[in-house]
Amino acid sequence: MESIVGEKKKKKRNPIPLRVNIIFFTVFLLFSALILRLGFVQIVYGDEYKKQVEKKEDIIISTSVPRGEIYDRTGESIVSNVGKNAITYTNWKKYKPNEMRDTAEELAKIIKMDSEKDLKKISERDKKDYWILIHPKEAKKKIPKKENEKLQEQYKNDNKEYQKAYDELLRERITEKDLNTLTDLDMETLAIYREFQSGYYYTPHIVKNEGVTDKEIAVISENLDKLPGVDTVRDWDRKYDFGSTLKTVLGNVSTSQRGVPAEEKDSYIAKGYSMNDRVGLSYLEKQYEDILKGQKKKVKFIKDKKDEIVNSEVIANGAAGNDLVLTINMKLQLEVEKIIEEELKKTKYGYAGTQYLDRAFVVLIDPHTGEVLTMAGKQLGKDEKTGKQVVQDFALGNITTSYNVGSVVKGAMVLTGYKEGVISPGTSILDATMQIKGSPPFKSWKPMGWISDLKALQDSSNVYMAQTAIKIGKGHYGYMQPLNIDLEAYPKIRNSFSEFGLGIRTGIDLPNETAGLRGVVDPNQPANLMFLSIGQYDTYTNMQLAQYVSTIANGGYRIQPHLVKEIRETSKEEGKLGPIVQEIQPKVLNKLELKPGWMEQIHRGFRLVMTSGTGAKAFAGSSYSPAGKTGTAEAFYDGPLRKNREGEPPQVMNVSLITYAPSENPEVAMAVMVPWVYTTNNGPSPNLTIGKRVMDKYFELKKEKE
Repeated sequence: MESIVGEKKKKKRNPIPLRVNIIFFTVFLLFSALILRLGFVQIVYGDEYKKQVEKKEDIIISTSVPRGEIYDRTGESIVSNVGKNAITYTNWKKYKPNEMRDTAEELAKIIKMDSEKDLKKISERDKKDYWILIHPKEAKKKIPKKENEKLQEQYKNDNKEYQKAYDELLRERITEKDLNTLTDLDMETLAIYREFQSGYYYTPHIVKNEGVTDKEIAVISENLDKLPGVDTVRDWDRKYDFGSTLKTVLGNVSTSQRGVPAEEKDSYIAKGYSMNDRVGLSYLEKQYEDILKGQKKKVKFIKDKKDEIVNSEVIANGAAGNDLVLTINMKLQLEVEKIIEEELKKTKYGYAGTQYLDRAFVVLIDPHTGEVLTMAGKQLGKDEKTGKQVVQDFALGNITTSYNVGSVVKGAMVLTGYKEGVISPGTSILDATMQIKGSPPFKSWKPMGWISDLKALQDSSNVYMAQTAIKIGKGHYGYMQPLNIDLEAYPKIRNSFSEFGLGIRTGIDLPNETAGLRGVVDPNQPANLMFLSIGQYDTYTNMQLAQYVSTIANGGYRIQPHLVKEIRETSKEEGKLGPIVQEIQPKVLNKLELKPGWMEQIHRGFRLVMTSGTGAKAFAGSSYSPAGKTGTAEAFYDGPLRKNREGEPPQVMNVSLITYAPSENPEVAMAVMVPWVYTTNNGPSPNLTIGKRVMDKYFELKKEKE
C-alpha cells in the first residue's frame, strides 16, 4: 500500500521539473536567437551603427570680403571702402528665444543702439511679443483656462491655427499700461533681440556697425563667454570720393540690414549669396557685381551630436573683389560739370521764356575705342528740406532720357540719301518754302535758293532734307498739292539712322538704357516724314548722339561705348593699381556700307558748319580744328512741370550739338543736349556755349599733360 502511495507521489512531482526544463530550454533558445541576432547586427551593420553614434554635422559658413574699388583712367580713386567696427551675432546652436533674450540683455548693458534708427524699427507688435517673452506668467493669465479650452476645441484638428489664434488674442489683450512697464534697458534689449532674430542659422548677422567704439569692442571681447553667438569684426562702408559727381551712374550698394533685394533673392541664393550679403543695387555697382563682389572665405565647422563645435577648417580662402578702372577722366569730368552748371544757371536766369529749362547733358568719347571720357548731366531742382534751388547730378539722363534733337541728324540724312540713290555728293535742291495740301508751311530758318548737300549741312537746310526724304518715299512734291509717299520710307530712314546709333540702344555697359521713342506712322500725315528727316519726330538720347558723331568721325564704324576700361586685381600696395585681369577692347557693332567719297563729303560739310555755318559763331578760329553739326528742334514739353498745366503741352525749343576734333584726325567726339530751353520765337544757344567751353577745356588739359 505504501509503495503504491509513494509511486503516486513520484508521479505528482515529475511534471514540475519538466515544465522548468521546458522554460529553461525556451529561454535558452531565446537567448541563442538574441545572441545570433546581436552577432548578425554587429558583423553586418556594426560599422554603420557606429557611424550613426559618432555622426557629426558639417556646416559651411561664408564670410564677406571687401568689395572691389573703382578708379578713373588716371588711377584716381572714385569709389573706395572705409573700414569700421561692427558687432555680429551668429545663431550657432539654434538658441531658444529666452537664451537669445538673455544674451541681448547682456549686450545691451555694453553697447548703445542707435535710438533714432534702431528703436524706430520696433513696432507695436514687437513690443507685445517681447512683453509676452519676459512676462510668461502674466501673459498666461490674459486668457482664462475655460476660454483657452473653447479655443482648443474650436481648432482641435489644427494645432497651427489654434496657436495662431491664441497668439493674436493674447496680443489684443496686452494693454498700453503693460507696454509702459518696459524699461529703457528692455527697449535696448528688444532692439538687439530683433537683430538677433532677423539673422539666419549659422550665418553671421550684423547687429550694429555704426558708431561702434573701440571701448565697446574691447569690453565685448573680454566678455565673449557671457555673450554666446556674439563677435566683433571689421566691416566697411562704400565711400564715393567725389561726392555726388557721377553718383547716378556709379549706383548704390545695399546695406547689410537690407541684404539682397527680395525680388531677386532666388537668383542670388543660386549664386551662393546669403540673404544679408551686400550687393550692387543699380548701374555700375550692379552691372559689375560679379567682378566687384570678390570670393568669400569659406570655413567648415564640424558639430557633434550635442550641437557642440568640435573642429573647423578653411576650405576656401577669400579674396577681395577686383577693381574697376573707368574710362572717365575725373579732372575733366569735374570741369565739364562746372561748365554745365554755370551755363545752365546763366541761361535759366538770364533769358525770358526759360521757365521749363532744368537740365543739360554732355558726353565726350574717344571715337576710335568707344571709351567714354566724360558723361555729365546736371538738373536744377529744389531741396526737399529747405526748398532752395539746387543743382543735382543727372549724368544718368544721358542714357535714360530722350528728346527731339533737331538738325544734328542731317549728316545721317544726307548719307541715307546717298545710300538710297536719291542724291549724290554735289546734288543741288531748291530751298524754298514748301506747302503740302492740308499741312502748315514747311521751311528752313531762311530761304536759301539752290543749294548743294555741303551748303545744306553748313547752313542747316530743312527743305533739302525733306525733299530727300520725299524722294526716298517715291513721292512727288508740288506746291499746295497732296503728297503721296511709300510708307516704307519710314523704316528705310530709321534703319539707316540706327546704323549710326540713332534710335537704337548704344550697348553701353550700364542697365536701363532707353532706345528713345518713335513717332507713329500715319498715312494721312505725310509731312511727318519730313519732320523725321530733320530730327523732330523721333527722340534720341545724348549717348546715341555721341555714338552717332563717333561713327561719322571714325569713318563709318559704330563702336559700342563703355565706361570700364580695365579690370584689375586689388593692389597690395597703397596708392598703386593691381595687375590687369582684363582690358576692355573696342567692339565694333556694325560698319556702314559706303562708297568712296561719301563720308569725306560729310566731313567737309561738318567742317564748314564750324568755320562759316551755324556753329561758326562759337567755334570759328578754334585752334583744334573742330567739325560738327548744330541742332534746334521744336518740341512739346513733357518734363516734371507738365502736371501743373492742363490741356496741350507747351511748345519748347531743344538745342543740341555734335562735334569732333581735330577734323582731319579726330581724337575726341562730343554730344551736347539741352532740352526745353525756351518757349519764345528766339532764344539762347547754351548748346554752343557749353560745347565751346568743354572743347576748349579738353584741349587745355591735354596741353597741360604735354
